[in-house]
Amino acid sequence: MKYQSRKKAIVLLEDGTIFHGKAVGDQDGKAFGEVCFNTGMTGYQEIFTDPSYFGQMMVTTNPHIGNYGANEDEKEAEKAQISGLICKNFSYFESRPASDETLKEFLDRSNLFAISDVDTRALVTYIRENGAMNAVIATDFEDLDALKKELSEVPDMNGLELASKVSTKEPYFFGSETATYRVAVLDVGVKKNILRNLAKRDVYCKVFPYNTPFSEMKKWNPDGYLISNGPGDPKPLKEAIQTAKDIIEANEPLFGICLGHQIIALANGISTYKMHHGHRGINHPVMNLITGKGEITSQNHGFTVSEDECAAHPDVEITHTHLNDNTLAGFKMKNKNCFSVQYHPEASPGPNDSHYLFDEFIQNMTKENA
Repeated sequence: MKYQSRKKAIVLLEDGTIFHGKAVGDQDGKAFGEVCFNTGMTGYQEIFTDPSYFGQMMVTTNPHIGNYGANEDEKEAEKAQISGLICKNFSYFESRPASDETLKEFLDRSNLFAISDVDTRALVTYIRENGAMNAVIATDFEDLDALKKELSEVPDMNGLELASKVSTKEPYFFGSETATYRVAVLDVGVKKNILRNLAKRDVYCKVFPYNTPFSEMKKWNPDGYLISNGPGDPKPLKEAIQTAKDIIEANEPLFGICLGHQIIALANGISTYKMHHGHRGINHPVMNLITGKGEITSQNHGFTVSEDECAAHPDVEITHTHLNDNTLAGFKMKNKNCFSVQYHPEASPGPNDSHYLFDEFIQNMTKENA
């Protein structure tokens, strides 16, 4: 399909910097969010549907987006979670037999506004140098002052609670009811592939809303607990932090992923902070300090846990570190059945280096039941 009337569009950053492009398709549009970038060469559908990206404007560094279409089985949530898409070259045609639809059709169904023909190399370089910030993409930019005023009213990600926007409203089940293990999942933005990885390890999951107390979760009599990934700042999630404290106090098997990792840190009195521009991609190198082995990992986070406070904590041992910037990538509690990582072991960006973490979680539940 050829779009003859593609409208000019801009990316306006909160500091006033402008990048030019064109709307994907022939419609007008406008979208706001914190601008961030992902360096993955593939996996755009998983990125766009990852609840951890809720409220964020995604810049893809791969110059070609859309060429393999979209597949119903590859989504991480029922709908797109990003607030908008910025790319270099957008493909309106898909060339993969397994695709169910074009990416354009997927975006239209998701009511997601996208722009292309942007100099994404320049934009990503700017973010790396100046940090993540709010942005707007729009086709109507004649009144820049009015657009800047709208943008100034978008809340900053620092201090922003978003888990309630993506969490399930009611508990639900995933997997086989006859499975050997039962895991209670605190959903602060859970990806479907986390549940798939548990289910294929003979786990039956019950997924609970983000603010569910431990007392309610334990009524189901699970063998273990998982606190999921998710969007936003972990500090406002007081109820989830208390739930983590209570699970730890009861010494139940607990596994935290990404935002869940940050929540567990806060439950131990270890602080978190907003990063300059975050880690988002599928080739981030992590060192496992226990085994001495490196892992190629998938990551998506704009906040992280204080490594200094973690190292000084008497009850915590650092288990993983990010090799690019030495930020904390994982820890375990010395006297409790609890561990967590800052990356995504359920993702398979080619290597399956981190799948063992699910197996360790199963082993922890097995020890508990021995």
